[in-house]
Amino acid sequence: MEQVFKKGAVLHLASLIDYSEGGVISKQLIKSPAGNITLFSFDRGEGLSEHRAPFDALVQILEGTADITVNGTLFTVKAGESIVFPANAPHALTAVEKFKMLLTMIKE
Repeated sequence: MEQVFKKGAVLHLASLIDYSEGGVISKQLIKSPAGNITLFSFDRGEGLSEHRAPFDALVQILEGTADITVNGTLFTVKAGESIVFPANAPHALTAVEKFKMLLTMIKE
């Protein structure tokens, strides 16, 4: 895995990932048996269809706005806000405007 940041230094997470016109980009920052930390960027209108993950996950919006559905409830989440996906809960997201997020998944 290519390291995309310097350890032991102050980071501006949103600057570590670019946008792709009409696309989604992900960069894994940390991968360990305990969990993963991944940066994502989504162009406007892009998203992830409904799926489930076997672990709790924290999503932190770094830039922009996303519509996020968790267990059938729709939330509009903006820069500076976060949401937790419970383990095995169905969830999906769509970029209201282009946005960047940090996903932290903790494995049990």
